[in-house]
Amino acid sequence: MNYSRQREAILDFLRSMKVKHPSADVVYVNVKKRFPNISLGTVYRNLNLLADNGTIAKVKLPSDADRFDHNTEPHFHIICENCGQIEDVGSALVNIDVVSIEKLSGFSVNAGRIVLKGLCPACRKKLSPIKRKDNKK
Repeated sequence: MNYSRQREAILDFLRSMKVKHPSADVVYVNVKKRFPNISLGTVYRNLNLLADNGTIAKVKLPSDADRFDHNTEPHFHIICENCGQIEDVGSALVNIDVVSIEKLSGFSVNAGRIVLKGLCPACRKKLSPIKRKDNKK
């Protein structure tokens, strides 16, 4: 992959993020401050290129835009169903019996990603059971 100042700025932004796992739109808005002529398409292409070559990870969300993660070490994600915040969960914290999965499914497991859902501490604190999106009590 050839060097690109715009690609480097995208990667620098991802590495400096205080709020982890931004969407391409968030990356675009922030990188545009440094490169006013950059297009959203350029940001998407570079994020996908960086994800395809393993420099960053793409976090695919079934009901939301893809997010991007500079942390490529094996880990899982947990998403707040209320505010959308995504946090890393170290893979050592989640015990998965891959051998049992392989026996039950017949698949040979090579890789995988797990995305957990719930409420972050801030949303749990500010939402009463009646106001929660899922209306659980």
